[in-house]
Amino acid sequence: MEFTSEQFPEFGGEEYHPEGEGVEVPSPDGYMPGQMELPVGEEFPEEHPAGLDLNGGVPVTPGASYHEMHTVLADGGDRFGVTAVAFDLHEELLWMGNQGGHITSYLGLNMQKYTSFQVHASDEIHQITTCEAGVLALTSDNLRCCTRQGIRLYDHRGENIHDMQCMLQTSPSTLLLGGHHDKLIEFDLAAVQEANEYAIEDPGVAILRQSNYNRLICCGDTSGKITLRDPDTLKSEHVLEAHAGTLSDFDVHGNHLVTCGFSHRLGNLAIDRFLKVYDMRTMRALPPLQLPIEPLFLRYVPTYTSRLAVVTQHGQFQLLDPCGLVTPGNMLLDQVNILGEIILAFDVSSTCQALAFGEAGGYVHLWTDREDAHYNAFSNETELADPVEHLRPIHIDDELTPLSTIPMPFCDGPLLSDWPESNCFAVHRRPPQIDPEIIRSMNMVQFIGYAPNPGNKRRNQVAYREVSSSGKGKSGKTVPQSPIGRDVDPFMCIVPKKYRKVEIKYSKLGVDDFDFKHYNKTNFAGLETHIPNAYCNSMLQVLYFIEPLRCALESHLCSKEFCLACELGFLFHMLDLSKGNNCQGTNFLRAFRTIPEASALGLILGDAEESTGKANFRRLIQNWNRFVLQQIEQDTLEQDESALALPATMQSFSSSTSVVTRLFQTNAENISQCKCGKENTRNGATLLFNFTYPDCSPPGPGKPPKQFSFATVAKNSMSLEQTMQAWCDNCKKYQPTVQVKSLKCLPDVLVINCQIETAKDLEFWKIQQELIGVVEEKEGASDKISKPCRYGRACTRKGCKFNHEIMDSPERLAFELSEMENGNRKSWVPLGLKMKLSSDRTLEVQDVFEEKDAFDSDDFKLYNLHASVAHIQDLKTGGNLVSHIQVGPTYHKRKEGVTHSNWYLYNDFAILPIEPHEAVQFNLEYKIPCILYFIRRDLTDDYDCSITSPIEASVLLAEASLAKGAMKQHITFTPLQANELPEQGDCVGLDAEFVTLNQEEAEIRSDGTRSTIKPSQMTAARITCVRGYGDLEGVPFIDDYISTQEQVVDYLTQFSGIKPGDLDATISSKHLTTLKSTYLKLRYLIDQGVIFVGHGLKKDFRVINVLVPKDQVIDTAFLFSLPKQRIPSLRFLAWFFLGINIQGSTHDSIEDARTALQLYKKYKDISNEGKERENWEATLKNLYEKGRKYGWKVPDDE
Repeated sequence: MEFTSEQFPEFGGEEYHPEGEGVEVPSPDGYMPGQMELPVGEEFPEEHPAGLDLNGGVPVTPGASYHEMHTVLADGGDRFGVTAVAFDLHEELLWMGNQGGHITSYLGLNMQKYTSFQVHASDEIHQITTCEAGVLALTSDNLRCCTRQGIRLYDHRGENIHDMQCMLQTSPSTLLLGGHHDKLIEFDLAAVQEANEYAIEDPGVAILRQSNYNRLICCGDTSGKITLRDPDTLKSEHVLEAHAGTLSDFDVHGNHLVTCGFSHRLGNLAIDRFLKVYDMRTMRALPPLQLPIEPLFLRYVPTYTSRLAVVTQHGQFQLLDPCGLVTPGNMLLDQVNILGEIILAFDVSSTCQALAFGEAGGYVHLWTDREDAHYNAFSNETELADPVEHLRPIHIDDELTPLSTIPMPFCDGPLLSDWPESNCFAVHRRPPQIDPEIIRSMNMVQFIGYAPNPGNKRRNQVAYREVSSSGKGKSGKTVPQSPIGRDVDPFMCIVPKKYRKVEIKYSKLGVDDFDFKHYNKTNFAGLETHIPNAYCNSMLQVLYFIEPLRCALESHLCSKEFCLACELGFLFHMLDLSKGNNCQGTNFLRAFRTIPEASALGLILGDAEESTGKANFRRLIQNWNRFVLQQIEQDTLEQDESALALPATMQSFSSSTSVVTRLFQTNAENISQCKCGKENTRNGATLLFNFTYPDCSPPGPGKPPKQFSFATVAKNSMSLEQTMQAWCDNCKKYQPTVQVKSLKCLPDVLVINCQIETAKDLEFWKIQQELIGVVEEKEGASDKISKPCRYGRACTRKGCKFNHEIMDSPERLAFELSEMENGNRKSWVPLGLKMKLSSDRTLEVQDVFEEKDAFDSDDFKLYNLHASVAHIQDLKTGGNLVSHIQVGPTYHKRKEGVTHSNWYLYNDFAILPIEPHEAVQFNLEYKIPCILYFIRRDLTDDYDCSITSPIEASVLLAEASLAKGAMKQHITFTPLQANELPEQGDCVGLDAEFVTLNQEEAEIRSDGTRSTIKPSQMTAARITCVRGYGDLEGVPFIDDYISTQEQVVDYLTQFSGIKPGDLDATISSKHLTTLKSTYLKLRYLIDQGVIFVGHGLKKDFRVINVLVPKDQVIDTAFLFSLPKQRIPSLRFLAWFFLGINIQGSTHDSIEDARTALQLYKKYKDISNEGKERENWEATLKNLYEKGRKYGWKVPDDE
């Protein structure tokens, strides 16, 4: 609490007059401040003030132990006084706040300025408190929280935040706020909101302290009272009548509470020259402590004894020991050099080794009791700015170092290195001498000469890798190849093409002209790779092909904005609808990036990590697998209000038992036994198992390594038994403890993380594969058998790599094929497992390699291998992840109309049928196993695999806006009523506007052409739907602005009409919603069979990440264009066919959607519902003639 002459009429005998004149009058005891000045270190004279008791009435510390260490003029000290000082409780920092609302921190004893920033424009800082997250500053109407570097975390204002004076942190997440009003506010630092408010009596609270004896909250007010309140309920327990006038300061330590204050004398307030002392045990007053000075501030300085530091407004302070003996020779005062100003703030460090004073003159004084004082016993390291790197000096005689290493300074005058123009002339570089071989072989055509490249010069000054001569003369392929082939790593030669990383080759049309069918000739959907964190595509496919999980997630819906279960359901729905076309996990990955736990676990990759290949994809995908299973289990378990509105058929999936729990969870009992015999048992559950590998080293010299079956390793990993150091309550120390995991049940889906983290783990796999006789697949051997040379032994081509013996030796071919059939299909990983859990919880696991071994008995449960995920290594790019998945009959029936099972290789958007043995064969030179999924046979018999769409018509009805300024917003649409919901076949105009999250990355080649490396990442910012039917035809019923938490780098205002602030909930005047809310509206329209009319809808649906059947899309971009010709813009079509001018300054989605509907009606009128094709083709020819004439631009109005 700070005091000024305006607040109290008398400070040491100075009377305050309303006219502003101050006259010095004696205090009631006859003491004049100007008559008595006690220098630092001098003793009191024998004529001590009246009332001073030399027999112990004034306990004083013998000798002055503190000295001035440093004094600085604070920022703004020439204009404002220092009103608050505080030592940081976590770092070696001293904080200062002044009357101008400014805060400055000083580092260490030298008081080096650390940070300085403005908190309030005009109000003074009343109090500063530090916490783990940063620093809290209180002004009269605001609570500001900033980091120690000055970055604002939050401001809290409200109707209760006014006339604030003090605050007290009672726990890491709780803060009490008080002021000159009738409320005490409890503030939650974690939730950043007011938790409770408590009514108190006038005149409020001016000082807050907490007792470390009985935890009572001590509230001092300006009437001189101190109210002791219960720390839990904040109800008044006791009231201490301390001073008759007002209270200036008090402190509490142990079972004592000490106060100083004012009393009424001669009609004015005067400082009491004594300290009131109270016993917190009996709530009674003890004899007061008489003082020779006028106390204004006091703090306990508990070191070896419970000392008190008492400070006057004139800078004198004294250390009192209530239990010490006092003699006239040890009553010493210290004087802070304040040059006639007054002290306004005072604080003591937590170690009691430092004192800080703030004065009205703008100075901060630091006093310590030693040269190496510390503010805290254990301070955190303070984060400092990076040092400025100085430029390396260049010697005057150095002729080799380029001058460009020194940045050019900014200057207006001429430089010393500027030569006069008279001494300068242009000298052109001499061209290199032409190779004589080129001149000799040159063929002249008119004035241009042509010659073959002799091969001894670098083409375009870029060194290409050596290419074999067999590749020359071949015509270029029309099928786009992956860019990975531009600079092939020799290591990748051993990797078969189907496993190599595939990337999309972008052109000026984006991906529209990329031939995805070359990589996927099936009816299943691949996933694109250009999205950040798309490394999880392989696992998304694995989860999709688990039938009960897919059905449960497609039927799941909740009100949570970023729910992974909901987003997986939306993605699986798109994969269901797709017939061989690619899909994107954009919305799922967007929700994934917003989960704090995913970022904390390192599952969110930055652009640099993905592009430079620094990511450990093997470990990453296993952690992703564990995290996502836990997250979707939590999402499907959570109950919210929206779950009550779900259909009755959906309530089973919204019950307390999640389908993820039923599928994946294994209950286990963990038993810990100390060597003393004491056992501890606790129950647990897990969704997957991590492999632990035994030691397979040879038992002795000359002996082979130990052989372990896959079933043995699986059993030991599931029923894990290990010895480790643990605390034993019986032995009272750490003892070797045997920990055993005993399974209570078997899961329906067994998930195994292979956990190949070290070279020893990888060596274990290699040894086991060698012992079982695995012949690793090699692309060269396969090519030798499958690709015989067409010329046989008569081939004369140099370096021909094809086989020349097969044509003449059918027996040899049959022998080699049989060797491949019998040898290459051996694997250490089985295609199935048999597991049994006996009544005594003994687990038995057996490998199943052939179907004849796959019998199912009453005791054993049979598990089939469902999928395996492998990491394909590449030192440059970090490699890629692929999955081998057994696709069941239900998926083939939906996609292809046949009922059979088959294995497929999923390499992002490349999908290829494979043989079953490829899913369990791992060439450890490049293909490392990561995750294995085993599914219990006949799993679907125990689960309801029907899908009920959880999206109801209510999503189209009116909803509240997220914008806080929603009352002021201009409503641009009319929501649908219950009687006008669209039906199948109804037309709806659609348009969407986007903003850019990441800019496009491109390169300029040496020939001047531009190549896109990574396209820009966009997100939907505005989605509009316009009625195309009914009485309100042309009136929009959806015009949603999409709120985004990600940083927008370009609003594209010229093309989107979106302005900064439109997507900010705090200042937007638009109808702001979440992307999920608008997505549900579009999904409902799609499920109802509504026909969407728009211009360029393919891109709109791609960015929104929704799949619409082709028969529900009418795109005017293709309806009004000729094949292989330019697509006219919507603006040009509106001018040509409708005679209107749209898109003047910016685009408006309502105008664009309404125009698309009018163009479609115009098309039906001209073509007579598409029956008169000749009329329509003639109209299009006229359109293109006009377009070429005007350059496809709308002519200016005359």
